[in-house]
Amino acid sequence: MPTASTEPRITLHPHARRVRVIIDGTLLADTTRAIELRERGYPPRQYLPRDDVQMDLLTRSDTVTHCPFKGDAVYFSLGERRDVAWSYEQPAEGMEEIVERLAFYEGDDQ
Repeated sequence: MPTASTEPRITLHPHARRVRVIIDGTLLADTTRAIELRERGYPPRQYLPRDDVQMDLLTRSDTVTHCPFKGDAVYFSLGERRDVAWSYEQPAEGMEEIVERLAFYEGDDQ
């Protein structure tokens, strides 16, 4: 059995269950095509295809962060709620499967 030190830091997995993101009563996303990203030391995150996200309700914010393992993330806000989601538009090598998908901070129902 692999130990934590021999397992990859990040693994990607198909996420067959339905994922819905509702924030302040607004359904922002509904998909069965998520990819679950598991990163050692962090909770699993589902990355959703933009086609299954109400992108017209989100606005791109000025926030950008850098992860040495995933690349630079851009953020999206919902009205006054800043940075509710993020996306890697040009992810690091090996993370191409999450390109332009969105991950959300916890909504009301995920």
